[in-house]
Parts: sequence; C-alpha cells; structure tokens
Amino acid sequence: MKFLRYGALGAEKPGLLDAEGKIRDLSGQIGDLAGAALDPAALAKLGSVDPSTLPVVDGSPRLGACVAGTGKFICIGLNYSDHAAETGATVPPEPVIFMKATSAIVGPNDNVVIPRGSQKTDWEVELGVVIGKTAKYVSEADAMDYVAGYCVSHDVSERAFQSERSGQWTKGKSCDTFGPIGPWLVTKDEVADPQNLSMWLKVNGETMQNGSSRTMVYGVAFLVSYLSQFMSLHPGDVISTGTPPGVGLGMKPQRFLKAGDVVELGIEGLGSQTQTFVADV
Repeated sequence: MKFLRYGALGAEKPGLLDAEGKIRDLSGQIGDLAGAALDPAALAKLGSVDPSTLPVVDGSPRLGACVAGTGKFICIGLNYSDHAAETGATVPPEPVIFMKATSAIVGPNDNVVIPRGSQKTDWEVELGVVIGKTAKYVSEADAMDYVAGYCVSHDVSERAFQSERSGQWTKGKSCDTFGPIGPWLVTKDEVADPQNLSMWLKVNGETMQNGSSRTMVYGVAFLVSYLSQFMSLHPGDVISTGTPPGVGLGMKPQRFLKAGDVVELGIEGLGSQTQTFVADV
C-alpha cells in the first residue's frame, strides 16, 4: 500500500493512494500515520480495507511528510561506494551516523529555503526507511520485522556549514526545510528488494544523479540492526540511508543550488518529489 498525509502544514490528514491514483481519506480509520498506526501489523490491517469504501479527496491537495511523530531523523554518510569515490573519501569500516533535526522535515513538494549566508546548498536523493515498531538490540535477521516501509528522502545539505565551519555535520544538514520526505510511505510488501532500486535527481531538468541502491555499502537490514545496538528506534523514526554519486560537491567545477532552481527526484516504486529553492528573507 501507499500511505500519505495531505492538507495544510500542521493540519495534515492520513490517506492512501488507490489503484487509480486517487487519494482516499483514512481519518475515519486512524488519527494519523504515527505511533502504533505504523506497526507493520496495523498497516496490513489498514491495507485490507477496501479503498472504494473510503471517501475520495477532491482536487490536488498539498502532500505533507509521509509520516508524523518522527522523533529521530538518522542519516548515514558515505554509504554508497561510488559516491564516496566521487568525493575522494574512503568507505568507512562502520556506518557513519549523523542526525538531521526533525524541524527540517517538510512535504515532498514544499519549497526549500536556502539559509542566509549559504553558498553551497547541495542535493542528495536518498532511500528513507521508516520504523514501524520499537527496535532495540535486534539482529540483522529480524531487522525487517521492525520496518514499516520506505519513502523518498531528500537530504538537502549546506556543504560549507557541514564541513568548513568546524564541528560535526549536523548544522549543515538541519536547516529548516532541508528534509523533504514522501510523497508516500510504501509498505514493505510493495518493495521486492530495497537493495535494487533505481534513484534519480534532476536540477532544472538536467539529470545529476542516476544511481541505484545496489551500490549501497551497508544495506537496510544491517543498518536497522546496527543502529538498534546504540539507541532504541521508535515508530516514525526515519533512516536516510545515503546517496549515489552526482552531488554538486563532487562535480568539477563544483555546482550548488540558488534561488529559483527546481529540483526533481525519485526512487523506483516510491514516487517523486519536486521542490523550488527560494532565498530566506
């Protein structure tokens, strides 16, 4: 199933996408796509509801972030061998973990705000993994039992803030609007192999990233298990698993985003996003 959240910012309602591409309202079934509603068993129960019995949502409403109540937005750095090579980095012996502030989360087609003083705002299409139930010290063999599904995640980054301003990466990753997720939360049963998904990103219609999750160094099951050894993962937590090559930082000469640029990105079976980048005021 493809679940989503629609409506004005801060007033989103839960919904699902039916076979004809229509949004069906789920607010009569659940309060939101958050907490216990994200348990894989709960999602399966929702998926058994006949979509034709649910109200159709008219028009083309704004889509919000595909999950609510995200307590942790965890990112994995340098997790694609070909991306590490383009940036001149060595693939790490264990996953590089950093946090992206949850205040960065926005809908998949919302504007992205370039922060004041930014000179190096960059793009990164990533596979997002949404946790469905609490995971602590789980094995890799059992890790997928704790996953609700997948989404497109755009890990927007300000490279100067990230790498040239001392300290850790978080401040270059956490600017307001730097975390579009969605359009959909796609349940596991619709993704045959999360390690074999094509991924792409365009800037003003020009293809910049054209990769695949095949080149991911540490796969989804490993990451869920690995992270759960250090912290409990809770329903609604999002793991953004790294990006394939083609980011602006890796280009010669380097290329970064400016106000007015339009970025489109998507992942096979998970939908696409479109954002206009605007200047902070």
